[in-house]
Amino acid sequence: MSHAPTDDEAAAVALAVDTMRDAQALYQSLLQGVSAMCRPDTRLVGITTGGAWLAERLHADLHRAGQAGVLSSALHRDDFAERGLSARAPTRLDFDVNGADIIVIDDVLYTGRTIRAVVNELFDFGRPAAVRLAVLIERNGRQLPIQADFAAAHVVLPANRSVALRQDDAGQLSVVIEARP
Repeated sequence: MSHAPTDDEAAAVALAVDTMRDAQALYQSLLQGVSAMCRPDTRLVGITTGGAWLAERLHADLHRAGQAGVLSSALHRDDFAERGLSARAPTRLDFDVNGADIIVIDDVLYTGRTIRAVVNELFDFGRPAAVRLAVLIERNGRQLPIQADFAAAHVVLPANRSVALRQDDAGQLSVVIEARP
């Protein structure tokens, strides 16, 4: 059963919409933040799917060698019994994780549970020297002690709303706020 949004909830959603209106500007901020975090040997790894889109684009725009990696959270999720196995892209890491400096890229940091799952997945491949996190959007509602090293935007939303990154056929990104089921 849904409820009518309160004035505070409506104001939070309106502010979040305004903050995220220009996805390209958010991407440019993420690009600058990740660029500042990179060392010559840093590897970019995106979380399926929105984070993978961003990592691929960042990788190209930063002229990094090789390919951006992809991490799937499917095998390490703590809600596996509820969600089942995801049909999303599997993990792909075309480099030796041992001793690597890695920046994990995601679209939205919310509860922290996806990040926990992908860090577990990453360690299945080896022991990196460092793992840092950069996100396009960091929102309220953390359930685990996980924080981004860089976030292009910070938004506050009611728990009955979610933030999603979309990519159209031309590769243009947009950010939308949706009602949660």
